[in-house]
Amino acid sequence: MYAILRNGDKQYRVEENDILKIDYIESSNGDILEFSDILFVSDGEKFAVGKPALEGAKVEAEVIENGKDKKVLVFKKKRRKQYKKLNGHRQGYTKILVKKINFNF
Repeated sequence: MYAILRNGDKQYRVEENDILKIDYIESSNGDILEFSDILFVSDGEKFAVGKPALEGAKVEAEVIENGKDKKVLVFKKKRRKQYKKLNGHRQGYTKILVKKINFNF
């Protein structure tokens, strides 16, 4: 069984026991998160599509860790104008383990 869930502006295809890196959610290690914005659920034979989300569908996940990704450097330059600017950015993430997909067909 798999589901497509929406978190923020991104969509993820998840199955049970999958490990995902999603955008940062303020939580502690071991917390249980519940996602209710489920767009699609399939068990291989049957499927359900939401308009836009499915009623009663939930995905439960456990927080494994919170952290920051690798640094991304942003360099801006305008030629012949003596303008250079360098910025760095590290995006925060939450790593989760999908425990259960709840939906009754």
